[in-house]
Amino acid sequence: MPQDLLRLDLIVPVLMSCAMLWWVGRGLSWTARLATAAVTLVLIVCVLLVERGWG
Repeated sequence: MPQDLLRLDLIVPVLMSCAMLWWVGRGLSWTARLATAAVTLVLIVCVLLVERGWG
């Protein structure tokens, strides 16, 4: 596994968003949970692309 994939700047946002989704999603239906997870993952990818200058 490449060392780049183990960097904290990738792991921490994913773990924090999973925790946030669990906390927020407790009262949501499964479709709302999936939509929230998809939007969150897209936002994380966009932020990472902008930070690394790929976009």
